[in-house]
Amino acid sequence: MRLGLALGYWGRGPDPRHLDLAREAERLGYDSVWTAEAWGSDAFTALTWIAAHTSRIKLGTGIAQMAARTPTATAMHALTLDHLSGGRLMLGLGLSGPQVVEGWYGRPFPKSPLTATREYVDVVRQVLRRQGPVASDGRFHPHPYRGPDGTGLGKPLKPITHPLRADLPILLGAEGPRNVAQTTEIADGWLPLYWSPTRPEVYGPSLTTAPDGFLIAPMVRAQVCDDIAEGLLPVKAMLGFYVGGMGHAAKNFHADLMARMGFEDAARRVQDLFLQGRREEAVLAVPDAFADEISLVGPPQRIAERLELWRTGPVTDLLITAPDPSTLRVLADLSA
Repeated sequence: MRLGLALGYWGRGPDPRHLDLAREAERLGYDSVWTAEAWGSDAFTALTWIAAHTSRIKLGTGIAQMAARTPTATAMHALTLDHLSGGRLMLGLGLSGPQVVEGWYGRPFPKSPLTATREYVDVVRQVLRRQGPVASDGRFHPHPYRGPDGTGLGKPLKPITHPLRADLPILLGAEGPRNVAQTTEIADGWLPLYWSPTRPEVYGPSLTTAPDGFLIAPMVRAQVCDDIAEGLLPVKAMLGFYVGGMGHAAKNFHADLMARMGFEDAARRVQDLFLQGRREEAVLAVPDAFADEISLVGPPQRIAERLELWRTGPVTDLLITAPDPSTLRVLADLSA
């Protein structure tokens, strides 16, 4: 099980620790470093900056949002950064949800998310393979565009730049059972938002078609500390925000996932509190048990014991979100 560093996206400004953490992760032998985006900083620019200051560590978008770019634009970003980094890019993609897609990107959330995802990945792969002009009769991502408001002058095009790798890895952030199952069929790997090593039944049926070499890379908050309850607070804050605020009351994929993982009543309670503006209460309503089983928090010996649970399952890469270099070093020592 390889280790990666998940830096996430910026808050109100660039985090001055990120570059140092990425360099330390490379020095410690971490396999990858990942950036993200929501509705602020983008995933590719920060990753390019890290690429310029590292030499070996793989570079992942975890995740780049599909609604932010057409699939050909995403493929252009990917092939460009892959060239500049010497073939280190791993392209993580996600559909996001209606609140972000329609509220931030100003486009309709697809009525058939699985179809939209499949079409998107197909177009990206066509660009990277460069076997011919990109052509698709897809419902959501047709190439060329032939809609009633078009000129009719579009023609299939082949990328000018030759991609460095036709098989550049594509990973998908997916939560629903059908979405996860499709991911095993069309992608090289999966980026779970929450993963509990003690609940294999949550995703087990969706992973039965996963081929050999399929990557499973959950993001895990890790912190070496003596006070476990205090160490879990950042995990609960993240869960409170995602379960409560990253979605609509009637459609929240994160709340649905927490419910499927055995915490349905708590998920609805967190969501209700957050939507009422009672954010601190929403965070405190996240059960410690749930936050604990999807993270690695506590003294080194406790983390070592819990790390063994992760090794017994299908996880191939553990993407660590850590607040300090010392935690990264402890994880590296425990994984050696």
